[in-house]
Amino acid sequence: MDEARAGEQTQAPRLESDRGLKAYLANLLQLTIKELRSIRADPVMLILVVYSFSVAIYTVANGASTEAVNLSVGVVDEDRSNLSRSIAASLTPPLFQPAVELAPGEIDAAMNAGRLVFVIEIPPKFESDILAGRQASAQVNVDATAITQAGSGALYIQNVIASEVARFLTGREDATAAPVNLVTRVRFNPNLKSAWFTSVMQVVNNITMLTVILTGAALIREREQGTVEHLLVMPVTPSEIMLSKILANGLVILCAAALSLSLVVRGLLHVPIEGSLALFLGGSCFYVFTVAALGILMGSIAASMGQFGLLAIPILLIMQLLSGSSTPLESMPAPLRHLMQTVSPTPHFVAFAQAVLYRGAGFSVVWPSLVAMAGIGAIYFLVALRRFRRTIFGA
Repeated sequence: MDEARAGEQTQAPRLESDRGLKAYLANLLQLTIKELRSIRADPVMLILVVYSFSVAIYTVANGASTEAVNLSVGVVDEDRSNLSRSIAASLTPPLFQPAVELAPGEIDAAMNAGRLVFVIEIPPKFESDILAGRQASAQVNVDATAITQAGSGALYIQNVIASEVARFLTGREDATAAPVNLVTRVRFNPNLKSAWFTSVMQVVNNITMLTVILTGAALIREREQGTVEHLLVMPVTPSEIMLSKILANGLVILCAAALSLSLVVRGLLHVPIEGSLALFLGGSCFYVFTVAALGILMGSIAASMGQFGLLAIPILLIMQLLSGSSTPLESMPAPLRHLMQTVSPTPHFVAFAQAVLYRGAGFSVVWPSLVAMAGIGAIYFLVALRRFRRTIFGA
């Protein structure tokens, strides 16, 4: 009898803990379903999600091109030699439009009118000077108002002129071969298409922006409409409310990101996804959890949707600009780089996304980024939970 009684006493706390866990999970499931229904009932937010992961991805990838394509170029050929004609003939699509032949007095008018971005001036006796071994020069006029095209396009023109001169000299019988033959191999993006980079990075940026906006707006909306008071009289805990918002909004964002990568990035833009999409989505769960907790933290600080927007704009801009998606982290000052890698999960997520989607990296390569995101996310969640309890529950 005593042994049976002792066994019942040891099983009682275990049954209560099991019952508590089941009740916690049941409440979490019901609250998550409520959040999903709330998202479905907000057509403006749904339109924003669909637009951000479809039209916005496509337009940014195709419209914000950084490579030199279809550049307008003119040639002032005062030499009229085989070498000068071969230089003009080498300016071919898709990098350049067919070269326009100009007279020396037409250069200023053509560039001032914006008809030409580049004008190459080949002086008289250009070919003969090169054959005689004398110093020869050709002038390239650049319209630098188109700064991106001006920088990369001028480099392309220099390479074209240098390669044509080298080919002209090595084609002679008495010419000697160059001592070094430089061969460049470009990995992961052989044609250096900016759309391959901007499309994937835009997906990463939209995951950050919409996760913060959706979770923060969900909390602000309940506070403004007064429905958060209903939760106060229900047998739910602050952690259940927070986790339900994170799960519901994170699920919507991850599904939209998966469809965007499959249909828009890979389908419409024809960007190759080298790595595992499942690994990327699995790692994105850590990141979505972190930025969703940040959104709830900002939602508990702001008293209205307007204040939340003013608070979110600078934070999102800093997270995006200093994440490594726009400029490499290595180009930043070392203290700033270390600070961002300590307080922000975005640099770790950008590195993770680039490694998986561009280079096909596996879990053995990207696990440090996942650990960093999980650690930062745990801190964000605890801080947000404490602020949420104090603001909403008054605890």
